Amino acid sequence: MNIYNFSAGPAMLPKVVMEEVRETFLNYRNTGASIIEIGHRSDIFVEVLEETQRLFYQLTDLPANYKILFVHGGARMQFSAIPLNLISLSPARKSSYVETGNFARQAWEEARHYSLAQVVASSADTDFDRIPDERSIQCDEDAAYLHITSNNTVYGTRWNRFPLVKVPLVVDATSEILSRRMDYSQFGVTYAGFQKNLGPSALALVIIRDDLLGHALPETPLLLDYSIYAKHRSLYNTPNTFAIYMMQLILRWIESLGGIAAIERLNDAKAKCIYDYLDSTEFYRGVARPQDRSTMNVTFHLLDRSLTDLFLQESRDRGLLALKGHRSVGGIRASIYNAMPIEGVKALVEFMKEFERIYG
Repeated sequence: MNIYNFSAGPAMLPKVVMEEVRETFLNYRNTGASIIEIGHRSDIFVEVLEETQRLFYQLTDLPANYKILFVHGGARMQFSAIPLNLISLSPARKSSYVETGNFARQAWEEARHYSLAQVVASSADTDFDRIPDERSIQCDEDAAYLHITSNNTVYGTRWNRFPLVKVPLVVDATSEILSRRMDYSQFGVTYAGFQKNLGPSALALVIIRDDLLGHALPETPLLLDYSIYAKHRSLYNTPNTFAIYMMQLILRWIESLGGIAAIERLNDAKAKCIYDYLDSTEFYRGVARPQDRSTMNVTFHLLDRSLTDLFLQESRDRGLLALKGHRSVGGIRASIYNAMPIEGVKALVEFMKEFERIYG
């Protein structure tokens, strides 16, 4: 029986990448040592680091005036780091946030410790089933930045068009990084936890425009100061070397498939497979407004919610793992990140159809 892991994160990684790691784990490039045992400032690891950065620039067409940083603490640590690094850009210490779900709200709540953080648009009144209309965003021109969460894992929504504002746009892209083509020159800062599309958890990728470096508050801890990471090539202290190595392999895998445009087509096809079925039945109800649907996290409920636990139990028995919705909303969530093959999505849809035939 094939096993497909629909976990929201840590998420499944490409099988071919996992197999390569298994083959090289005990003896990396005939060194006699594992990649996790090699010094982070050694020529061998610096080569891994530099190729990982080069591949990211190449695959994303990232402009040269942006730095790629590997930062400790995952995406949630950046909820603190963003205001600490940027709030001095606003004499009034203002920051603006769009609230589109749990993590967007948590980012705003953390920013309140360091700034006059304001929610300038929200979809809370419709239980976060949509992205707010761009015209509703009232961002102060004297704010240091506007923060958005580009894909919302809990509710299954995403921004299809990014707001045009006169202040730096900061984007939490944790749950969709590298899943679709994005023009990073629109953003002042983009950050993403590793555990969805980049590799193992506990590290964050930060992409920051050069002119936004060097503005950290004096009280900013060294390991939250982006300029320290930039100055020391993310090697100020020991980073998660294994996660960076895994990201290198994942970027090579994306390149082998034809790049991000090819990944985007595959992700669109996977999501369409599930959404087309959801739209054809009354047995299941999608959470997100159709025009705001995520291609990474498909969220839905059974019309008869008393069947949810049975659905989850029987899906596990069929090798379809981790379909339980976020604890705050319940229901079903199928996270179909880059590594999920379309065969896994088809297996899920076939199970959904069979479950409806039996219990509908």
